Amino acid sequence: MTTPFYLSGNLAPVSDETEAYDLPISGALPAELTGRYFRNGPNPKPGDDPGHWFGGAGMLHGVRIDRGRAEWYRNRWVRTKKFTDDATFIGERGVDLAAVTANTSVIRHADRIFALVENGLPYEMTPELATVGPCDFGGRLTTAMTAHPKEDPATGELHFFGYGYAPPYLTYHRLSAGGELVESREIEVPKSTMMHDFSVTEHYLLWLDLPFVFEAGRAGGMPYAWDDGYGARIGVTPRQGGPTQWFEVDPCYVFHVGNAWEDADGRIVLNGARYSRESFTQVWARIGNTGDPARHAATSVAAALHQWTLDPATGSVKEEARDDRGVEFPTFNDSLLGRASRYLYTVGRDSIVKYDHRTGSAQVRQTGDDTGEAVFVAAEGARAEDEGWLLSVVTTGGSSELLVLDATDLSDVASIRLPQRVPTGFHGNWLAEG
Repeated sequence: MTTPFYLSGNLAPVSDETEAYDLPISGALPAELTGRYFRNGPNPKPGDDPGHWFGGAGMLHGVRIDRGRAEWYRNRWVRTKKFTDDATFIGERGVDLAAVTANTSVIRHADRIFALVENGLPYEMTPELATVGPCDFGGRLTTAMTAHPKEDPATGELHFFGYGYAPPYLTYHRLSAGGELVESREIEVPKSTMMHDFSVTEHYLLWLDLPFVFEAGRAGGMPYAWDDGYGARIGVTPRQGGPTQWFEVDPCYVFHVGNAWEDADGRIVLNGARYSRESFTQVWARIGNTGDPARHAATSVAAALHQWTLDPATGSVKEEARDDRGVEFPTFNDSLLGRASRYLYTVGRDSIVKYDHRTGSAQVRQTGDDTGEAVFVAAEGARAEDEGWLLSVVTTGGSSELLVLDATDLSDVASIRLPQRVPTGFHGNWLAEG
């Protein structure tokens, strides 16, 4: 029997939780780079076949760096109700938002660390990667929580949303800087779609209402299908409240956006990794192990950098392909979230690509066979937007390292050799320590 794509190669899970200390370093870690790097991704338990790459149990990998030392590495499964009790997401009592994988990203807000997946509640974790449990913010969160919340650098508030399979299909939420859920409101959309990410500007919330639609009872690993009749649009909602203005765009799918901002003329600029219908359906078939395996093996289609410019005054939208190379996981200097930013970092299969929005240029750094999301960490007292480092888990020949690059020119700073292979995963984060 052929091993599914999502359980083979570097997507294959590791079978053990482990830890190691005083990790070997090549180069020199900056002394001010003190904190924890955490990365989340699917890692099914031994013998489990989740039916889709996205269905594997969440596992966090962590490295603590302390003033030039790589103090420890450890990996731990997120012990959700689904993991420990084999609880079902939809049962006789309805949806259990705690019976999830928590396998997509990891954030810190108001001194609490959360492992996230978009179809359920966040799971709180300790700094040592032990699972505390599901969090509904004192019973106030009654929907799922996206894996891509946005923390406003000016207010410290955390903006996020949840989508569901029954009305309300989309709900916006806001946490205070202190971690209290202070606002929830419905955003009206006609159906449940797989809305993975969204964006925030200084005055607006941006929604991606795209034609990958929930289908109840659909066979296979994930209950979604492309619907040509649904259309594609971007919604613009005032953060302070008010009706949503919708902008029709060419049909596409977007897992991940970069930054968004309002320009001097009041237009909204949004960039992200855009899939055409063809590229998305081929990628989706590949990661779900459906269709023709030989065709998937010969296909290297992916998303490409795209920009949308929305004009609330006229209702017009301009779409522009910014590059044709395959990239994903766009990141940037988060201190500029919602404000104009110049640089965007993305990854290809074996490279990191830095885009300059001002000049239109792209700088490419070849890395390893499998390159993870590049997390930007600003240098203390940085005077330039790109003054800092990029952290990325890179795997070559079955061995993994945490690569540290200079974000200004993508040159080597240091690498930390990890004691075991880190499977291909999703999103990481840097949790600085004072």
